[in-house]
Amino acid sequence: MTKMTKLLAAFLCACSLASANTLVTVNGVPITQNDVDTELMNATQGRFDQVPVEKQAEFRRQVLEQLIAKELVFSDAKKIGVLESKEFKDEYAKVQERIKKELAIQVWQKQELDKIKVSDKELKSYYDANKEEFNEKESVHARHILVKEESDAKSIISELKSLKGTKLKDKFIELAKSKSTGPSGPKGGDLGFFAQGQMVPEFNDKVFSMKVGTITDVPVKTQFGYHVIYLEEKKEKATRSFTEVKSFIEQRLKMEKFKAYIQTKMKELEKQATIK
Repeated sequence: MTKMTKLLAAFLCACSLASANTLVTVNGVPITQNDVDTELMNATQGRFDQVPVEKQAEFRRQVLEQLIAKELVFSDAKKIGVLESKEFKDEYAKVQERIKKELAIQVWQKQELDKIKVSDKELKSYYDANKEEFNEKESVHARHILVKEESDAKSIISELKSLKGTKLKDKFIELAKSKSTGPSGPKGGDLGFFAQGQMVPEFNDKVFSMKVGTITDVPVKTQFGYHVIYLEEKKEKATRSFTEVKSFIEQRLKMEKFKAYIQTKMKELEKQATIK
């Protein structure tokens, strides 16, 4: 086993430890679980949890290899004097200047935004005038088992139809994990909450006609195959309360005020500046 292979094996064993734990050191420089996690989140734009479970370990291994390689190259660059070269210093100065400007702009924008205030009266007035914006459609929380053949769906229904309550739900989850071909299968067929119209018509019409705690008595055919559906919860249509949406309204009004403020501010800055 090569030294690199041993390091990677140690890394995979260490994944269950705390995120700040050092996985490996390269010339005395630690590479932590947090370093790997940060790189993974950046590479997947914050969606690493959506990567199939069977591929996550491989992605982690690849990222660790990349971090080790970067540290090896950086260490060698220091050793041969790259950091003291004119080429490096010139490029580094350019990067510093660009980052300084971008960071200063970000901090300036945050400070200016923090000056914007929205009163409770303004928030309530907006809510009262726009209540329809906070109407929620009827929604359901459902699970499904998706199979290719109708006969398979009928067999699953036969296995479930004599069950009720917790036993029905538990068995449904078990069968979804073992038999469903859909992406929700590993999660017990869980589709979460969804509103009217979000699913294909055949699925939508059936699930919204069901009673909570029941399954479909016949397979539901869609373009994806045959579905066995379990209805877990149902929420009637309602209007979200002011308390629930207050922070959302505050951010919206604050941004609207900020846009108007910035337009005025930019005109002031232009008048004060020398622009040729």
